Amino acid sequence: MDHATARAARSFLPCPLPAPGVRLVPTTVYTGTAMDDREEAIIDEVPVGLVYAGDPFAVMLATPTDLEDFATGFSLSEGIVGSAEELAITAIDQLADGVRIRMQLPVERLAALLQRKRNVMGGSGCGRCGVQSFAETLRPLAPLNSTARFAPDAIRRAMATLPSRQSLNRETGAVHAAGFARSDGRLVAVREDVGRHNALDKLIGALARDGIDPTVGFVVVSSRCSFEMVHKTAAAGIPLIAAISAPTSLCVDFADTAGVGVVAYIRDGRFTVYAVPSRIVAPA
Repeated sequence: MDHATARAARSFLPCPLPAPGVRLVPTTVYTGTAMDDREEAIIDEVPVGLVYAGDPFAVMLATPTDLEDFATGFSLSEGIVGSAEELAITAIDQLADGVRIRMQLPVERLAALLQRKRNVMGGSGCGRCGVQSFAETLRPLAPLNSTARFAPDAIRRAMATLPSRQSLNRETGAVHAAGFARSDGRLVAVREDVGRHNALDKLIGALARDGIDPTVGFVVVSSRCSFEMVHKTAAAGIPLIAAISAPTSLCVDFADTAGVGVVAYIRDGRFTVYAVPSRIVAPA
């Protein structure tokens, strides 16, 4: 009997049925005194193709959950559509090697898309891989016309609540989350994905599909705050993003231009404001 057959024949410790987007795999766990065979949950990561009017536009590596939200949020944050009503998701095809999302656009939106068409293989760590020019990467946005301000306690409350809403991450330990909080810090929507930018796109799509006004709250994310994260936040009209880890220089520079507040390093009851400090209400 070869090693693979012997491994498959072993009895494994029971594991609950996995949630959508989670797969069980056989593992051997060293417990300190013994080697135990068991099934462990890992997050699904598959190619997700985004196809507009029959024309492939992008392939992202993502967790295949909340795909309607993902397609909607990606289309909004990339400027392909201006509202969720302009996008028609016609089919989601489960393929042997991934998922294909087929969509239709208004004629004028499709014409604009064909002018800037790109094919992207986006890794789960990078949201703008494959863009063909600096202009496409740093696509400018009009500054937000918003006077929204948020209290420090609201930001801390939202970030403290986020882990309890990360069900996929509790099972697998490999998933990012993006949540939308009202001005009081109450989370009203959370989405998860193996890619931080995918989680944010799913969240943006969920807000649009549920008719939630993005200008009245802020985003919290379980990741660093890189350029594409603040760009997507600005494109959605959300006035502030709060991240558990640090921002990048390009993120901060763009946030100042776009009028998006950036709060990061939210740990142990403190945080650092890196951009647009006027978004934060100073303690009395």
